Amino acid sequence: MQSIPYDRAAAIAYAHKWARGRNPAFYNYDTVGGDCTNFASQCLHAGSKVMNYAPEYGWYYTSANRKAPAWTGVPYFHQFITRKEVSPGPFGEAAELQDVQPGDFVQLKFDSADTFGHTPVIVSVGKSPRLSNILIAAHTYDTDYRPLSTYYTTDMRFIHILGVYKG
Repeated sequence: MQSIPYDRAAAIAYAHKWARGRNPAFYNYDTVGGDCTNFASQCLHAGSKVMNYAPEYGWYYTSANRKAPAWTGVPYFHQFITRKEVSPGPFGEAAELQDVQPGDFVQLKFDSADTFGHTPVIVSVGKSPRLSNILIAAHTYDTDYRPLSTYYTTDMRFIHILGVYKG
């Protein structure tokens, strides 16, 4: 399957355009669990242009009630992006702080539970790898250019996007 580059600039431009608003083409999940991963998926799609329509393990959105769990669910988003098998859509890997780039993602855990609960998109990375130099955009608690260091978390994990399989 052919791999194409991920358009980081398109993902970031989308993030800035919709960070404090809602694209009417997508349902707003704020009142039903949060809109953060839906927004992250929209940004990722803006930079990849390829969805994976596999019913159970894909990554797609056609309507509020016809979407893959990976489109809106924090753990499923991570599982899909870091999958080992080759299938259509964006793919990536777990990364360290010093390896992230604008257009990548971070997932945050806020309590002692074993669940990550928030997926912001990284819109800027400073010259040195510090949390205060990484700026994010996110939904649910809408923000743009927010320093990652301002979140009070118990854990975080980074997802570096490597490319997109065309399908």
